[in-house]
Amino acid sequence: MNRQIWLLTGGAGYIGAHVAAAMRRADREVLVVDDLSTGDPARVPADVELVAASVLDTTELADVMKSHRIAGVIHLAAKKAVAESVDRPLHYYQQNVHGTASVLQAMSIAGVRRLVLSSSAAVYGVPPPGPVTESTPTTPINPYGVTKLICEWLVRDAASSLGLSWIGLRYFNVAGAGDPSLGDPGVANLMQLTLQALSRGSRPQVYGRGHDTQDGSCVRDYVHVADLADAHLAAVDHLHSRDTTRAVYNVGCGRGYSVLEVLAAAQRVTGIRRPYEVVAARPVDPPSVVADPARIRADLGWSARYDLDAMVRSAWDAWQYAHTPALTAR
Repeated sequence: MNRQIWLLTGGAGYIGAHVAAAMRRADREVLVVDDLSTGDPARVPADVELVAASVLDTTELADVMKSHRIAGVIHLAAKKAVAESVDRPLHYYQQNVHGTASVLQAMSIAGVRRLVLSSSAAVYGVPPPGPVTESTPTTPINPYGVTKLICEWLVRDAASSLGLSWIGLRYFNVAGAGDPSLGDPGVANLMQLTLQALSRGSRPQVYGRGHDTQDGSCVRDYVHVADLADAHLAAVDHLHSRDTTRAVYNVGCGRGYSVLEVLAAAQRVTGIRRPYEVVAARPVDPPSVVADPARIRADLGWSARYDLDAMVRSAWDAWQYAHTPALTAR
């Protein structure tokens, strides 16, 4: 494969840093653009150039693409907290939708024709029972999911006029860490909330036990962030090997874990055992959301490698690293 540089937006963030690391391990050239509003420069591999810029700055993006002769873009930069999107929908539309439009405009100016788009299982909303395929109706239930679906539409509609070859990756529940120093800094997801509760001596919370699942708690498909990074690498390689690709893929394990199973795994891994607390179910919380990853396995040759215990173990190692001053000071 020719030495070609890919531009990675949001590459100083949790997922982006893992994608950058996966690209370098595979000897792929990558350049990171991140506004550092939530990203950390220390997460970017030492041999990867970081440009501190916003994806909303179309002119600077286009200049970077032209000056570095960018071969393709992996667009991750976005806001992703569901609750925040409900409180600040205009901010999410600006950052996610306008940001993607800006990236597309910059690609048009610079003549870049390959794109890997970060999307989300949130585009499905409350799916019908059974595995979620890429043909499952997209009916998002919050502003975050809506913005992700609109971004897919933007790319789809621009693809023909701009001559784009593109792949959209719909992430399911991302967890774990490829290295203790690259853990998820947020605490808005079940695994992080559980580890926080166990480490601080409080009771993990379960939102309802009346769901139509095996143990009454919600079931979700979790994917290790290192597996997710490899999915991006597979998408990049696929776009290099095909003249035209326009497709979306689910990125998940194809196996669901209930909230209680996640709590049990966290207690096994940490050795900390505390009773959980059942609180009121959230108004719109699908009983079960599990990916059917058959399409990405068939087309890109990607499948998840890590199970739940591996995800929890790596997340716990990262949690300890982040909360142990002697380690973080290294």
